[in-house]
Amino acid sequence: MAGRVIILMGSKGDLEHIAPMRAQLEAFGIPYAVRVASAHKSVHHLLNVIAEYQALGEPLVFIAVAGRSNALAGMLDANTPFPVITCPPVSSAFGGADIYSSLRMPSGVAPMVILDPAAAALAAAKILALGDADLRAKVGAYQKDLTAQILRDDADVQR
Repeated sequence: MAGRVIILMGSKGDLEHIAPMRAQLEAFGIPYAVRVASAHKSVHHLLNVIAEYQALGEPLVFIAVAGRSNALAGMLDANTPFPVITCPPVSSAFGGADIYSSLRMPSGVAPMVILDPAAAALAAAKILALGDADLRAKVGAYQKDLTAQILRDDADVQR
């Protein structure tokens, strides 16, 4: 497997949110690391974590997991040439308006927003699959399994 996913959480409290993400990455056999860093509270630590993984010299996909004023995704994206996916835990606090901090980024900053943790992992897998034929085959098999399930479900409801 060429490459890895780095999951950066704004706090340890996001562990439950990333459980489906981790499960999906493990199902694809994708190596990943989970780290905690805050764009507001630990800027130097965040930049050091980014540099640490970039120094590995392998393909990376970063997934930022932060809610409220999600500066983590923007700060991460502005400081790496690798793809960044942001998967904020959606909250009813602030009437759900905190999601806008993930959607509205400054010019030149472009993290992708995917709200479902397993879907964020799938997107990361597809990005890494661009350079990995084995992973591309795993993603294709996963998609075929989803299609087969839909066809079984369709047959069941027709009975």
